[in-house]
Amino acid sequence: MRCEDCQYYAYDEEYEEYVCDMDMDEDDYARIMQSGSKECPYWKNGDEYAVVRHQM
Repeated sequence: MRCEDCQYYAYDEEYEEYVCDMDMDEDDYARIMQSGSKECPYWKNGDEYAVVRHQM
């Protein structure tokens, strides 16, 4: 999974960079960092056309 493909990866004009826009608190973030897993549990495909391509 790549952040660039995630629905929650958005450009923040204040920081002038891309950030994860998932609404999570510090406990959620700490749990992800301590899990040792490289996969984000909140990752969601941001490709709106994936379903259409699958149906073809």
